[in-house]
Amino acid sequence: MSGTAPRSDPVFQIRGLTVDFVGPSGAERAVDGVDLGVRPGETLGVVGESGAGKSVTVLAALRLLPEPPARVVAGQALLDGTDLLTMPSGELRSVRGRDIGMVFQDPFSSLHPSYRVGDQVAEAIRVHDRTVSRSAARARTAELLDLVGVPHPTRRAREYPHQWSGGMRQRAVIAMAIANGPKVLIADEPTTALDVTTQAQVLDVLRTAQRETGAATVLITHDLGVIAEMADRVAVFHDGRVVETATATELFRSPRHEYTAELLSRRAGAIGAPSTTAVLRAPPGPPVLEVEDLVKHFPTGRRATGPAVHAVDGITFTLAPGESLGLVGESGCGKSTLARTVVRLLEPTSGRIRLDGTDITRQGGADLRATRARLRIVFQDPSGSLNPRRRIGDAVAEPLRIHGRHRSDDGRRRALELLDRVGIGAALAHRWPHELSGGQRQRVAIARALALEPRVLVLDEPVSSLDAPVRAQVLDLLDELRSDLGLAYLLISHDLTVVRQVCDRVAVMYLGRFVETGAADAVCTRPEHPYTRALLSAVPVAEPGARAERGRIVLGGDLPDPTDPPSGCRFESRCGQSIARCATVDPSLTHRGTDHECACHLVGAPTGAAP
Repeated sequence: MSGTAPRSDPVFQIRGLTVDFVGPSGAERAVDGVDLGVRPGETLGVVGESGAGKSVTVLAALRLLPEPPARVVAGQALLDGTDLLTMPSGELRSVRGRDIGMVFQDPFSSLHPSYRVGDQVAEAIRVHDRTVSRSAARARTAELLDLVGVPHPTRRAREYPHQWSGGMRQRAVIAMAIANGPKVLIADEPTTALDVTTQAQVLDVLRTAQRETGAATVLITHDLGVIAEMADRVAVFHDGRVVETATATELFRSPRHEYTAELLSRRAGAIGAPSTTAVLRAPPGPPVLEVEDLVKHFPTGRRATGPAVHAVDGITFTLAPGESLGLVGESGCGKSTLARTVVRLLEPTSGRIRLDGTDITRQGGADLRATRARLRIVFQDPSGSLNPRRRIGDAVAEPLRIHGRHRSDDGRRRALELLDRVGIGAALAHRWPHELSGGQRQRVAIARALALEPRVLVLDEPVSSLDAPVRAQVLDLLDELRSDLGLAYLLISHDLTVVRQVCDRVAVMYLGRFVETGAADAVCTRPEHPYTRALLSAVPVAEPGARAERGRIVLGGDLPDPTDPPSGCRFESRCGQSIARCATVDPSLTHRGTDHECACHLVGAPTGAAP
């Protein structure tokens, strides 16, 4: 929370905003008479289900929605009393980026892939003030990147967006948003796709940005833990309307509207809460997936002669039919690279991958194509994995056509069944991806992955873009499918509550290695590795002030250079508890009880043992 005593009158105010979307069947109301206001130094949290109208309200107020299909029917969007909805377009372009800063959900789409990060931040400065020289803009860029926590800002400003992690890209977008000292800062799901430690860091950056600029902040999120931690006041959206506004403390203590009470009742519990769904159901017998000492290195430099990035550095695990393994860790630890290597979207450097006993490590051609029907992946960003020119019904049926499973009529019928099963409904099969919410697009991606009835499903952040009610529905669906079909899951998530809910086992990954593995309940309630404890402490709790009371382990320093990993424990430089041995001896995973392993010299060492 800002902790600032704001002035009484709002600097940004929305009055009676009503927005329709016009389609073939007529107008559909998306926002219905919304009133909002935020004062300087205040953080207004905006929360509600996917499709409730949160983002549409703000985008319509800034005139960022395409017209058609969007149409503002009525209302005002006032910035210091001036209506943005009637402002000339040229003047509005000056206001956006200067007086109003915007941080979008996906930082990669906000940054041009062909331009250096520093040049893009500098452009945000100079486009609103041509009197600023290029050298002055570069100097200001370095200051801004340093302010938002980018290490070595002058050097890293010369890098391209693809060279930055998701959390680092989000820092760059925040730097661009505050470059001109805006009066209003709008953050639309700024931490949705980030791991918990990066999320905590980005929230700290937003606090810093607000403190430096004194901006009125509108924070749109479906995460009640983020709302509890950041917001001074909260507006709850439902079916295009604001159904309740209150201070954060009042809202969590005594919600007045039944929908708010329902949202709070669905909120994720503490990490230590007993699991009700994750029960080890895998029968003994041969595993469906075996990964043995898997390594994936990426050469760097001209002609790939430079030092290799050690993205995955010796990973071993198995999955039984019907079993789910959750993979957690910070951005850049190698989780997604591991997932893509397992499904053979990336070629392994070394190691073995077996599916139902068959070595698929070096498969190619028809054999690999057949394997990919049994080993499917759901990506984190559904917008990037769905063809924008293909209707969603056709997108779900596409794998059936590619693999020659069904005739066109059967494929469409199967697609409608899958869409209905994941909660989309056949009525939306004719829509284009851009006409669906982020949560709806993710469910389409899951339906498409299920079309070929795979043996193993690799899920890369499958519910990160979903609000709590929809997330619960999708997780219940995944649990039901696992039980009914005997599917095995490799689930990557930054949300440890999600992993705890649906996974039998958890593997914690750091800089290409597993540092702790075990039964989900054991790892989440009795973590032994210092890194695991730091991850758990960073999880937002849906109760104002809760994280401050329980304390948070702040990880110091940066991730070590993956082209030159430490010779000893890879976590040693950020640990805070390390001993001399940690710097020189690489700890291996050792058993800490039934199905619980930890790679740490401190674990199990006798008290007072020599370092």
